[in-house]
Amino acid sequence: MAEQPQTIVEPAIATDKPLGSRNETNLQAAFPASPIYAGELTDDERKEMYQIEALDGVVLNGLGLNSFNRDYDQNDPPDFADVETGGGGLPATPYVPNLASPGPGSIFPGDQPPFEGEISDSTPEFGVGLGGLTSPSETSKGLSSQKLGDYISGKSYNGSDGS
Repeated sequence: MAEQPQTIVEPAIATDKPLGSRNETNLQAAFPASPIYAGELTDDERKEMYQIEALDGVVLNGLGLNSFNRDYDQNDPPDFADVETGGGGLPATPYVPNLASPGPGSIFPGDQPPFEGEISDSTPEFGVGLGGLTSPSETSKGLSSQKLGDYISGKSYNGSDGS
């Protein structure tokens, strides 16, 4: 989030600035039907609307998706511990494709034997936080818990940096 508060609907109280300051009386006279002056739009109301419309709930009839839940943990995120590995086109690990050749004359993944080579352990890359071996079934819970205004600089959510 911005380090300095930004104007949403409710302007900051004007200080003694003779040039360029707002004249609230003139604005209300010019826009008497404005929902801002009727009290229908407030900073709190806009924040609540954004939380509901952009961060929470289910989107229906999206582009290519009949429905999508913005709470990622409700979308059946994969658990990498359940990924089947081996030959026959399966990955070598939940994180690495099978590097074995299907053999001379074949281009079919189903002919691949299990990869017998050495696969080094993954190390965290820049900005990864919990590391490259964290399953979406775990991280989606933290992402789903986010609320507007609770963001933490440099983190996806509280605890996502591994601390």
